[in-house]
Amino acid sequence: MTGTSVLDDIELIIEDISGKGGGKPPSRHGDDHGDGGGNQGGEGKREPHRSNPKKYSTAIALAMLSILMFFMVLAAAFLVLRVENVRHWTGIRIPWILWINTVVLLVSSATLEVARRRLQVDNLGAFRKMWALTTLLGAIFVAGQVIAWKQLAAQGMYVNSQLASSFFYVFTAVHAVHLSGGICALLYVGLRKFETARITRAAAAEVASYYWHFMNGLWLFLLALLYFGR
Repeated sequence: MTGTSVLDDIELIIEDISGKGGGKPPSRHGDDHGDGGGNQGGEGKREPHRSNPKKYSTAIALAMLSILMFFMVLAAAFLVLRVENVRHWTGIRIPWILWINTVVLLVSSATLEVARRRLQVDNLGAFRKMWALTTLLGAIFVAGQVIAWKQLAAQGMYVNSQLASSFFYVFTAVHAVHLSGGICALLYVGLRKFETARITRAAAAEVASYYWHFMNGLWLFLLALLYFGR
């Protein structure tokens, strides 16, 4: 921001006047490989202004809260209709691939945490590999959901076939859309160059992990609801 830039310039001028040297100011928590030190002549690359990570955490928390409220409304509608139509309710067979999808999603949470720990010890290469694996597992989960829809369609169950199938498609499709947003966040963290970003890679990875674990927990809730609500 302009105000911060002016303050930095004033700080440099004061240092020059006081004879403390013309080098660049100390790094504020460098990221990735840093800038490799200053250039010859004492003119180093200036560190970008970093935003407070708390505002990103707050934003993702509000987003998760709104998503949770939306799914709670859907779940309440499901339970009410299930109770009101208990005598005429026709359940559906849960496609077998959903269990495989669930394992894939749980493993992705584990690989994400491994990736974050590699980042904490400045092992960027290992971080990238585990983070990419997490992203791939997320994509496999979404592809598996598409297969589940095809399996259900093979049983003659479509969105408008009955209440149970309608809720199945709505729950799984809306969750897949939101999880795809999480995949985009993973791609951003994995591919972004953070040397000039307003947030460090570690902070971005932490915020992305909140959303990813939340979507995994939400999926377990939806799966239990569909299974026991048959």
